[in-house]
Amino acid sequence: MARADDLNGLVGRICDRIEQDDPWIHAFVPEPDRRSRLLAAVARLADSDADAALFGVPVGVKDVIRVDGLPTRAGSRLPPEALGGPQASVVSRLVAAGALIAGKTVTAEFASTAPGPTRNPRARHHTPGGSSSGSAAAVAAGMVPFALGTQTMASVIRPAAFCGVAGFRPTYGRVPADGVIAHSPSLDVVGWFARDAGGLAALAPVLCDGWRQQDAGVGPVLAIPVGPYLDQANPTALRAFAVQAASLRAAGIEVREVPVLDDFAEVQRALFVISRYELARRHDAWFARYADLYRPETATAIREGQAIGAAEYAAARQFQARFAGRLAEVMDDIDAWITPAATGPAPAGLGSTGDPVMSVPWSVAGLPAVSLLAGQAGRLPLGLQFVGRRGEDESLLGYAVVIERALADR
Repeated sequence: MARADDLNGLVGRICDRIEQDDPWIHAFVPEPDRRSRLLAAVARLADSDADAALFGVPVGVKDVIRVDGLPTRAGSRLPPEALGGPQASVVSRLVAAGALIAGKTVTAEFASTAPGPTRNPRARHHTPGGSSSGSAAAVAAGMVPFALGTQTMASVIRPAAFCGVAGFRPTYGRVPADGVIAHSPSLDVVGWFARDAGGLAALAPVLCDGWRQQDAGVGPVLAIPVGPYLDQANPTALRAFAVQAASLRAAGIEVREVPVLDDFAEVQRALFVISRYELARRHDAWFARYADLYRPETATAIREGQAIGAAEYAAARQFQARFAGRLAEVMDDIDAWITPAATGPAPAGLGSTGDPVMSVPWSVAGLPAVSLLAGQAGRLPLGLQFVGRRGEDESLLGYAVVIERALADR
């Protein structure tokens, strides 16, 4: 009985916090019967294994990821029944591990460019980033300790940086993406947010296929990707990045400078072609029927994709494969890249989710990435991004814990 009472109290605290803060943050999709739904979930959970990895832990779920019993709208005006389907495997894994699904979190429309109503809890007149805006904001505001997002270009790393939380984008294909409304299946990854690197690591054994628990080990060899890619960051971000790199060196971590990504413009073009082409094909039937319900930004992106031919798309996919191979060769003697997580702090206004450019090459190559809070510019958070080798998510999250500690000690 004590356990049931504790869980009921937890539900009360979750719902009270959401009801108190979400009217101005708009991190969660409105749900009139949230409290009764969660109490029913607790009644089922009370008879389950209290030693489950996430027993009673509330988790937000981005509203492009299907959850049984909750409509999926993907931030759009399309009828939910048109977007329905089986529950995502990642949600089933959370529930099996004892988690409570606190609710659906706000997304940019179809995880594309049209932002939702979410405000940045750190600075309400600044964007929280996107497209996983609601998930990042919900964690930043303390409404939930964890939330799922998705990333095609920068939709986990950038909002994590803007909202001052930790974000993880696993290796492409490491986490099942069934039950997720795809933006670009060749790029999409399910990721998540937590308050810190330790929180990110706590979800990984539950969500990642074939997780191999390992010790953090010694400090990694890090590399700064010098060249046209790094030049995309603004002066504020670059000044902070120089301080962050110096702090890591002072903590005894090796940080090299490696010229790379001379073909960055081609990388950007390949991502545009792949993402737009696949977005258009994914929405072919829906757009034909419901075009007038789409927001202008999403409709424009779909029409751009419709104008891309199969030959150009095939060439972009071939470039993607070659680029990933070249990048893997460059990483033979380094453990992770270190970069600004975004071009700068969160821009003012809610009309845009910010520039995704700092995640572009790593998303094209399908590499795992982490964003950690690393100081501020005025009152706005700044994120530091670490990008690991393909498939070495365990090592990257281990390094993230070491690096976070090193930054905190400086």
